[in-house]
Amino acid sequence: MSEYHVVAQGEYLSGIARQYGFRSYTVIWNHPNNADLKNRRKNPNVLYPGDQVFIPDRKKGEYSRNTDATHKFEVKLSPLKLRLVLEDQYEKPIAGADCLLVIDADSHQLTTDGKGKIELPIPPGSHDAYLVVNDASQTPYDGVNIPIRIGDLDPVDEVSGQQARLKNLGYFWGELDGQDSDDLESAVEEFQCDHSLKVDGICGPKTQAKLKEAHGC
Repeated sequence: MSEYHVVAQGEYLSGIARQYGFRSYTVIWNHPNNADLKNRRKNPNVLYPGDQVFIPDRKKGEYSRNTDATHKFEVKLSPLKLRLVLEDQYEKPIAGADCLLVIDADSHQLTTDGKGKIELPIPPGSHDAYLVVNDASQTPYDGVNIPIRIGDLDPVDEVSGQQARLKNLGYFWGELDGQDSDDLESAVEEFQCDHSLKVDGICGPKTQAKLKEAHGC
C-alpha cells in the first residue's frame, strides 16, 4: 500500500528504498508524487529531516517465455558508493596513504589515489563509519581517526548543511546546530575570500554553489 515516509536525520533515499523492498531508489525518486521533492533536493541521497517521500506500491514484473526452457534474467543496478577525499591543512591531497575504513563493523583496507580519494561500494542504509590513516609515512596524519556519519549531510541551502560542509573543509569549528552565529559568518567570509567570492559572510546562492562544488556534493 502506497504511503508517505517522513525522513529522519541520517536517512537517504537508497536506504529508504531498501527499507520498503525496492532494489533501486529510482522507482521512488522518479515518481510524479515526488517531483517537488526531487526539484528541491536535487540529490536523492542528501535529504533533510521532515522531508516527505512518497512510497508507491511495488509492482510485480510479468514476462512471457516459452515453457520447458531455461531463461536468464539480469537485474542491472548501480552500486551505492562512498567517496572520500583526504586533504592536508594546505588543501593538498594526502596521496598514497594506507587507510582502514570501517563501515557498520565491516573493515576495509584501502589506499588513497593521487588525488587523495578513496571509493568503496556500500550497502544501502549504511550509516556509522570511521576512517583511520594507518600509514607511518604520512606524518603527522598517521593514526588520525575520522568519524563519518553516512547520510547525515543536510542540503546546502540549510544552515546545518552549510555548517557541515564548512567544517569538513576546515573552515568552521562550531557545533552543527543549524543556527546562525558569528563563528559561522567568519567561516563563510574565509571561504568566500579563498574562492574569489564577494566577502559578506552571507551564504547566498553563489556561495552555496561554490561550497557544494568545493565539497563535492
